[in-house]
Amino acid sequence: MMLAWLIFVLVGGAILSGIAARVHAALSRWIALLAVLADLAIGLDMAVTSFNSAGAAAGPWLREVNWQWIPQAAIRFHLGLDGLSVLLVLLTLVLGAVAVLVSWNDVARAAGFYYFNLLLVLAGIVGVLLALDLFLFYFSWELMLIPMYFLISVWGRGRSANAAIKFFLFTQLSGLLMLIAILALFFAHHQATGVYSFEYQDLLGTQLSFHVEMWIMLGFFAAFAVKLPMFPFQTWFTDACSEGATAPNMVLASLLAVTPAYAMIRFLLPLFPAATHAISTAVIVLAVIGILYGSILAFSQTNLMRLIAYASVGHLGFVLLGIFAGTPLALAGAVMTLLAHGISIGALFLVAGAVEKRVQSRDIESMGGLWDTIPKLSGVGLFFALAALGLPGMGDFIGEFLILIGTFRVHPVATIIAACGVLAATFYALRFVQRAFQGPNQHSWRLPDVMVREGFVMAILMIVLLWLGIYPQPIFRAFSQSANHVPVFWSER
Repeated sequence: MMLAWLIFVLVGGAILSGIAARVHAALSRWIALLAVLADLAIGLDMAVTSFNSAGAAAGPWLREVNWQWIPQAAIRFHLGLDGLSVLLVLLTLVLGAVAVLVSWNDVARAAGFYYFNLLLVLAGIVGVLLALDLFLFYFSWELMLIPMYFLISVWGRGRSANAAIKFFLFTQLSGLLMLIAILALFFAHHQATGVYSFEYQDLLGTQLSFHVEMWIMLGFFAAFAVKLPMFPFQTWFTDACSEGATAPNMVLASLLAVTPAYAMIRFLLPLFPAATHAISTAVIVLAVIGILYGSILAFSQTNLMRLIAYASVGHLGFVLLGIFAGTPLALAGAVMTLLAHGISIGALFLVAGAVEKRVQSRDIESMGGLWDTIPKLSGVGLFFALAALGLPGMGDFIGEFLILIGTFRVHPVATIIAACGVLAATFYALRFVQRAFQGPNQHSWRLPDVMVREGFVMAILMIVLLWLGIYPQPIFRAFSQSANHVPVFWSER
C-alpha cells in the first residue's frame, strides 16, 4: 500500500489544495507542502527499510503492489520500486517540496488552482517512475500534460500562452505515437502467446521480428526523445522555460526531463534490445550535437531563464549519450548525471527567479554589479554555475566523467567531441556569473539579500550536490540493484 500512497497522497493533496483556496490562499499552500513532505517521508522510509540484505535479494522489486483495475481490458494497477526508481522518486519529492516553497509568496492569483496543477504533475511523474503496467504508464505520462500546460500558460509571462500550446502539441502528438506503439506491442504479444497483457514482465519476453520491433520501438522513442528533449526537438522546451515562472521551470527542466530518460532505461532498452542497438550510433550523434548545441546557444542568450534552458539541453545530451553508449559504466554515469542535473539546473532556476524578483528583469545585460548588494545570493549563483559546468567535487562531474570513460571504449570520436561540450559549458557559466554578478554597480542597486526561506532551500541543494560529488557510492549501490535487469550492448571487461 505504501507505493500506492505515494500517488494517492499527491492526488488527494491536489484536490484539497484546490478546495482550501476558497477558504484562504495560505491554507492551500500549506496543504500542498504537507502533502509533498508526507510523500517524501514515505519515500525515505521505504528507501531505508528496503535496502537491506533480505530486501535486495528478494527479487527485482524492493516493493510491489499489483491490483486488478480494468480486468476486461487486461489492465492492472501494478507498481514496482527498485533501486533506480527509488532514487528518482526521492529526487522528484525533494524538488517538489522546493517548488512549493519557491512559490510560497509568488503565486497571488488562483493559488488553489496553481497548487492543484503542481501536485497533479508530481503525481504523474511518480506514477511514471513506478508503473509496471504499460497502460498505467501511459495514463501517468498523459496525467502530466494538462496540469503542466496550465502552469506554463497561466502563471508564465510574455508569450507564455504560445509556449504552452507548443509544449502541448509536441508532447501530445509524440505521446499518441507511443500509445499506438503500446497497443501494437499488446496485440503482438497476444499473437505470440495467446494472452492479452500490458504487464511489463510479460511483454519482456515477447518474440518480435526485427522489422516489427524497430517500428514499435520508434513509437516509444519518439515520445521519449521529444519530452527529454533531444536535439532537434528542444524548441518547445526553451520557449516554455524562457516564458515560464520559476517553480514550473524547475519542474519542467529538472523533473519532467527525468521521466523520458528513466523510460528509456526501464522500457526501451529491455523491451527492444536489438532495435535500440541498431539506432544507438545515430542517437549518439544527435546526443553529441545536442551537447554542443545546448552549450553554444546558452552562451549566446541574454534571457537568464533561456540560458539555463539551453544549458539543460546540453546536460541531457550527456544523459542520452550515457544511455545509448551501451556500457555499464556509461549507464551508471547517466543515472548520476540525471540526479545531479535535476539538482543543479533546478537550483539555477531558483537563483534566476530570486534575481528576477529583485531586479524585475531576466535580461542579464541589464544586470551587473549585484555582488556588491547581494553577495550571498551572488555566491550561491556562482556555486551552482560551477556545479553545472562540472566542477570536480560535485555530482555533475562524477556523472559526466563516468559517461565519457564508459563511452570512449566504444565511441572514441563521439567521446572527444562531447568532451568539448564540457569546455563550452565553462564559457556560458562564467558569462552568466560575470554579466549578472560581477562588474561595477552601475544601477546603484540596493537590494535585499537571501531570505531565510530561500537560504534554507539553497543550502539543502548545495549539500546534496556536494554529497553526490564526494560520496556517490550509495547512489551506485542503489542503481546496481536494478542495473542487472538493463541490457547493455558492450561489456567493459
